[in-house]
Amino acid sequence: MKNRLVQFFNQPHILRHVMNWYGPYRGAGVKIKHLANDFSSATVKMPLRWYNKNYVGTHFGGSLYSMVDPFHMLLVMNQLGKDYIVWDKCAEIEYVSPGTGTVTAHFEVTQAEIDDIKAKTADGEKYLPKFTVDVVNDDGKLVARAIKTLYVRKKTR
Repeated sequence: MKNRLVQFFNQPHILRHVMNWYGPYRGAGVKIKHLANDFSSATVKMPLRWYNKNYVGTHFGGSLYSMVDPFHMLLVMNQLGKDYIVWDKCAEIEYVSPGTGTVTAHFEVTQAEIDDIKAKTADGEKYLPKFTVDVVNDDGKLVARAIKTLYVRKKTR
């Protein structure tokens, strides 16, 4: 039963809807607009609202970070499958310019990146790949840049 439930929620269109109802995302106004069927990409948006503004009237930094937090891990985890352990290891975010209006982050994990991860973990060793995502405003101006480091290791039997 548990396995079926996990499989159900791991369908991209279901997972996108569930995450859009996830309390922290709803509270920050984060909306997952796209999650590819093969988990190769995702697009997330967040409009500026009274409840996600900071003291000076721009996007709260915590909301900007939360909108980019889980996606590289989710994309890599679902592309690699159940034979791998994938965790967020660390992250850094640079706030470049004030975020006003709607901000967008587009995530992509290519097949070449997945192949590289598989090659570097084939012997059971851990690998710490880094992924970068830009948060941009409606005009395409850079608001923030996040770098996520994942922990990936092939499971041992």
